[in-house]
Amino acid sequence: MRSAERSVPERIRRERWHAAAWTLLGLALSAVAAVPGSFVPGRVAAEAAFEDARPCAGGAAARDDGASCLRTIRGTVISAGNAKSGKATVFRVMLRPPVPAPADQPIDLDAHGDLSERIEPGERVSVTTWRDDVVAVSQDGVRERLSGLPDEDPIMLTGAALVCVWSAVLAFIAAFGSARRARRLATGRPVVPRIRMGAKSVPVVVVPLVAAFTAGHFWDTWTAVVMTVVVWALIAVPATILALRWDREPSSTPLPGERSDARLTVAD
Repeated sequence: MRSAERSVPERIRRERWHAAAWTLLGLALSAVAAVPGSFVPGRVAAEAAFEDARPCAGGAAARDDGASCLRTIRGTVISAGNAKSGKATVFRVMLRPPVPAPADQPIDLDAHGDLSERIEPGERVSVTTWRDDVVAVSQDGVRERLSGLPDEDPIMLTGAALVCVWSAVLAFIAAFGSARRARRLATGRPVVPRIRMGAKSVPVVVVPLVAAFTAGHFWDTWTAVVMTVVVWALIAVPATILALRWDREPSSTPLPGERSDARLTVAD
């Protein structure tokens, strides 16, 4: 009995430490979420400018000044073949210098795309650029649009921010649960076991990114950002509630002096 009584204060201290740790983690994740979120307005403005861009006219097409129009650069391929980009395999094309930036850099195309079967060294290709980005490569009417363009940035930043936001919310919920368990232990009331997230935490990363990817296919600029948040919220809120209630049963081992009032076994 004395051992059990001594364990109660230890459990109370442990739960209070857990509450403090989870709170600090939630604050840190909230700060991290603000980093990609702070870039969203600027990237949305860049996306709008990119979507409104028109082919360069007159002298703008020949200038190397990062113009906001779509510039076409024609060049001769000096090398073309598969190459590694991280863990992925790409079809890398290099143009014979001198060519204006950004077409003077290696251009990575789809290793399984139509152009990968057509482009050979010594052939002429057309490269479409916008500001400092290569937008597309074309040859004889076959055109391939590159990935990672400005119209993809805002939603992916929004998705990354939502991953951190959801994680922060779960950390604050865990802090609240630990604090509540400490109070119940201190007053001799029954407690419920700590939730083991495990595989339940996978949607925290997957759902925001899928929501961003989906919204990006149907909407543009701020509409895509707002719809990303809406789609995420429609999934995240009920999923969080279900995760908190799933397999959540009161502890079957009463503490010394605990009351057996079933009404007090509310989930933390």
